[in-house]
Amino acid sequence: MAMVGLFWVTPDTVYVGSPPSAYGGCVRLTGDGLEAVDPDGSRTWTWEELRSAVVEGVPTERPSGRASRLLGAVVSAALGVFLGEEPPEMTLWLETENGPERVTAYAAVAGYGAEETALSQDLLARFVAGAADPRTLSAWGREHAPEGTPGPPVRESLLRTWAGA
Repeated sequence: MAMVGLFWVTPDTVYVGSPPSAYGGCVRLTGDGLEAVDPDGSRTWTWEELRSAVVEGVPTERPSGRASRLLGAVVSAALGVFLGEEPPEMTLWLETENGPERVTAYAAVAGYGAEETALSQDLLARFVAGAADPRTLSAWGREHAPEGTPGPPVRESLLRTWAGA
């Protein structure tokens, strides 16, 4: 598993925010579209049905203690707990062919960097536009996710590459 921007990448799956946890919710990205899972069930949209997707309420990183928070959050998210509390919620706003939809995604870390957040939003928009494919992240995950989360410069470079920037 590895985190790159707002994405949790495993060898098989890509999530916005954290993977499914004890809280039951997640947002999974596939080559076909987006799946939102919560305790009440799941909803799916194809990329063609989506007009836009924007994540709001992204927790921002604080200058001190970044490395220890990142490590703690990765371990906590993997175990389904977030330092004894529910992980911070983010809102994924989708504009669909049938109108707006609100989806809850859980943050995988206590705070994301501004550059990675912006690059992640751009990549998500490219998925919706058909200009990028989440399977590219999954392919990277099969080879590199077992190594863990790379450092910030590598993550930013990956996001730029995946977005075709």
